[in-house]
Order: sequence, then C-alpha cells, then structure tokens
Amino acid sequence: MSNYNMSAEEKKFLKQYDITQFERPSVATDIAIFSILREGEIENFRKLPKKSLKLLLIKRANYPYKDCWALPGGFCRPNEDIYETAKRELFEETNVKNAYLQLSGIFGEIGRDPRGWIISNTFLALIDGEQCQLRAGTDAWEAKWFSVDLEKNEKKNESSEESATMETEYTVTLCCESDNISLSVRVMEYKEFRNYHETVRYEILDSVGLAFDHVKIILQTLLSLRKQVENEATIVFDLMPELFTLTQLQNAFELILQEKLLTANFRRKIADYVIETEQIIEGAGHRPAKLFKRNVKAFYK
Repeated sequence: MSNYNMSAEEKKFLKQYDITQFERPSVATDIAIFSILREGEIENFRKLPKKSLKLLLIKRANYPYKDCWALPGGFCRPNEDIYETAKRELFEETNVKNAYLQLSGIFGEIGRDPRGWIISNTFLALIDGEQCQLRAGTDAWEAKWFSVDLEKNEKKNESSEESATMETEYTVTLCCESDNISLSVRVMEYKEFRNYHETVRYEILDSVGLAFDHVKIILQTLLSLRKQVENEATIVFDLMPELFTLTQLQNAFELILQEKLLTANFRRKIADYVIETEQIIEGAGHRPAKLFKRNVKAFYK
C-alpha cells in the first residue's frame, strides 16, 4: 500500500461511510492454463514424439454445470489480491508455483453465472506440463489435459476508407484422446471499426459440454496468445523446459500459430534469444541434438 496520509476530516468521512449501500459482485478468477505435451506413448524412438498444445480443464463436481468441463479457477478470498488468487488456484490444480501468469481479460456480462453477479478476472498461464502434478480442487472431481484446435470461418468482411465490419465464426475443438472425450464449441466474433476506433464483441453459438462462458475465455485467451507470439517471440519460452532443442522450440511456435515455419527463417529470428550448451539429447530423432537455454540478457536488454 502507499504511504498516503489521511487527514482527520477524511478519516471521519471514512468512519461514517457505509459501503453496503451499494450492491457488490463476487470476484473470481478463471485460468486458461496451456502447455505443450506429447500425445500418447512413444512408439518409435527414431522419430520425434508427436506433441500438441494442451489446455487444462476440470470436470465440475457441483452445480451449476455439474459434470461439465470448465477452466480452473475460484473466488477471491478476503484480503487476497487477485493475482494471489490466481497463483493459489494454479498451484492447487497443478502443483506448479513459478508459472508465467498474465491477466488476459475481465468478464462481467449479466447472466454469465446463474449463481448471481460474478465478475471473473481471467488469466493466461503457461507451464511446462511435464513437471506438473494434476490434482482437482474442491469443486472438481477430474482434471485433464485437452488438445486445442481452432478453426476460423470468415462470414463477413466489408470495409471502406473510414469504416469496416467483420464477422468471423470460430470453432474450438477440445479433445482428450486418452479418455475419448471431444468437445466442439462455436463462437461468433463481431468486429467494427467506426470513428477511428475498433470494437469487438463475442457471441456464444454453441457451448455444449463447457460451463459458463468459458468458451469465450478460451477463444479470446488463445487469440491473444497467438498475437503475442507473432509480435514478441519471448513468451513461447515459458512453455519450454530449462534445456531444449531448437526443433522443440520451433514445434512450440508452430503448435500455437497452427502453421509450419521455415526452419532457416525461424532460427534467424530466435538466434539472439538462445544460448547453445555443451549438452546433447539422444533418442529424440534420427541423431543426437544440441540443447539450448534461453539468453536472459536478450530478454531484458
């Protein structure tokens, strides 16, 4: 807190102030936790194991939305900062303490939660999933990793010199292959550019199997992550272990962006951000590969 010194008059005002005269919402966090994990068991040690971008979902044990899948999260406790809430919930679900955590949005639309007026501060978390231990919290009885696929279908694109209108339908497919679970949900994105300002809103078209408005949160967080990866490469390193191969790093970029990258161009782009070590990894393909680590100086110069 600041060292602000209140006057006697201000202290008297606050002593008489009744905060209960205004209705107050409950404050919560929802966390989109992403990781890159391999699919199934390694069948051929001469080939790189197939990996995919994964999102952690929990199966709700209580109403509302009992038996539906949802993002991990919870309510803010008294005298708890919202970041502390997110860190606590993240640790309770994954046993991970030092993850990349970024506030990604605030959701307070009327009717988003049938229990009442609940405002959610949503977070993006990036972790090395190989190091986490899943453990469901009190309002969940399962926690599982789902692969994430995003399909974009442009419905409308009209523009002039001074305005633009765009409508895009997104299909988010979430699959847990080990348990034969597949969710396919749809959201419409409406973008308008008027008076030199852009406005964006989202409408849920189908969210069967997912709780609350979490399909909106997943889509908006994933789109934000992609944009950050396109503009600033450093965020991807928070998905990597301490040591990694350049092929593993490139694969992480490709999984987030859902596109193949030219190896030569990619390595030029990230050359300043990595340091080659004297270690190698074997069994990760046809021949041993050099291991790299992040160049911290390049991140913070």
